[in-house]
Amino acid sequence: MPASITLSHLTLSAPDGRVLLSNLDLSFGPERTGLVGRNGVGKTTLLGLIAGRQAPHSGTVSVKGRVAMLHQTVQAHPDECIVDLFGARRAMAALRRAEQGLATADELADVDWTLDSRIAAALARVGLDNVPDTPLAMLSGGQATRARLAALTFAEPDFLLLDEPTNNLDRKGRRAVVDLLAGWRHGAIIVSHDRELLERMDAIVELSSLEARRYGGNWSAYRARKAIELAAARHDLDDAEKRVAEIDRKAREATERKARKDSAGAKQRAKGDMPRIAAGLRRDRSEDTGGEAARLAERRQTQARELAAAARQRIEVLQPFSVRLPSTHLPASRMVLRIEAADAGYTADALILRGLSFSISGPERVAITGPNGTGKTTLLKLVSGDLAPACGTVEVMTRFALFDQAVSLLDASCSILDNFRRINPEADENACRAALARFMFRADAALQLVSSLSGGQLLRAGLACVLGGPTPPPLLILDEPTNHLDIESMEAVEAGLRAYDGALLVVSHDEAFLEAIAITRRFELGAGTRSREA
Repeated sequence: MPASITLSHLTLSAPDGRVLLSNLDLSFGPERTGLVGRNGVGKTTLLGLIAGRQAPHSGTVSVKGRVAMLHQTVQAHPDECIVDLFGARRAMAALRRAEQGLATADELADVDWTLDSRIAAALARVGLDNVPDTPLAMLSGGQATRARLAALTFAEPDFLLLDEPTNNLDRKGRRAVVDLLAGWRHGAIIVSHDRELLERMDAIVELSSLEARRYGGNWSAYRARKAIELAAARHDLDDAEKRVAEIDRKAREATERKARKDSAGAKQRAKGDMPRIAAGLRRDRSEDTGGEAARLAERRQTQARELAAAARQRIEVLQPFSVRLPSTHLPASRMVLRIEAADAGYTADALILRGLSFSISGPERVAITGPNGTGKTTLLKLVSGDLAPACGTVEVMTRFALFDQAVSLLDASCSILDNFRRINPEADENACRAALARFMFRADAALQLVSSLSGGQLLRAGLACVLGGPTPPPLLILDEPTNHLDIESMEAVEAGLRAYDGALLVVSHDEAFLEAIAITRRFELGAGTRSREA
């Protein structure tokens, strides 16, 4: 019987009791499905429900086949090794005793002589060359994620359930995960905002608070379909607005005709040409007819406006984010940043960067790349002044703003609007409101406390406060800005950065993001630190 997952009439609630998804019907077969949607909509909760880690509020979950789930974060036990991820500690110990000639006859009968090589092959498929006895504590977060994924695929489940499998991975790690899933021939449900990974999917399921919609094909096919839906929504809005205008025009004409008719009748009655009883009856009929016509016109106007509002709301859901920003007026010849022969580290005897020389001139868009641990964040700390060089010089010749992953330039205890006023004291109330509205913080949304924002909202609020003012800084520094963002938030951030005409210094492993913000040069850290054009 083919493996399958079926969700029927499912209602899904968050731990706080908030309903996330209602009356959901969805099915998955032996294909790779990308699960996308806004942060907080219930994607991770849905994976946990399929894995049997929690029960639905109502409805049923039917799973035919074996599932294995990869979580975003797992705390390793200090004594755990890679072999424990494969559930093979006892089998590996028996193999080691057999190799040393210490195994009993019963143990020899059960020894899996290929275990070591098969685990090594599974690790190699995700780009790891560690031995099975390597303690998990010795692995970086990205290496541990890849080792867990290797262990899941080693067990050959019918379905992989993966929650953001490429988060916090460097370029090599991301590539290994993408390649592994490209060759996966069983079922997989993958929550991800990594568009390179989503390009390898067979289908995309978009979750919202209203519904789950399935789109056949990969990320590009999904985006093409969404573009068609946006064009159709714009057409519907155009038709609806024309209908509103037409009904309003006819209502005005009817009102004007009635006014003219009433005026003529009043004049006739004033002349005394019509008997009083007949005049009264005509006036009553006129009022009844006019009242009914007015009510009918009002109903038609209400219906037409409701259709227009629905079409407009659909466009707001589908419309890619776009924004226009004030210019930084940064000349192409202006030196923005210069680092010469700098050494840096967090202790004098453990330098991370040695002999670093690097510069940015004019509105260049520079990506700092390289494997994890090569000093990318350390370089940003040098530039921002959070870390002093052990030797050499670091000069920043213009105003700048640093966006770390916590967006710490914002005061979490204040509203978005209050943060904007603090960062842009010269802006009046109208300018504040208009700037925040451009970044989709309209009306009361601008009054939200920063501490209450999601990751995507937080970064968007930071960009709004820094870039939306009358004089944006000529240099922006960003450290892994897309981590934990949903795709809608990521596209909003990309649109804001594309509209920015200053210099960018960005650390990111997300190639789709770097391409979207038009990086012009890459400075690669690692063996033989070097710069190259994008």
